[in-house]
Amino acid sequence: MNAILFLIPIALGLGLLGLGAFLWSLRAGQYDDPDGAAQRILLDDDLEENGGRPE
Repeated sequence: MNAILFLIPIALGLGLLGLGAFLWSLRAGQYDDPDGAAQRILLDDDLEENGGRPE
């Protein structure tokens, strides 16, 4: 029973630390993909959706 009194606050603290690191990385732009948008425009996905017919 004494161990759980230490483990719960440690687990909550590590969870909050991980959440804080994730939110920091979102605000820092770590998940932005400027090259992906430039490459996506070159793909011919619209031809596959229309059965190979251009619009």
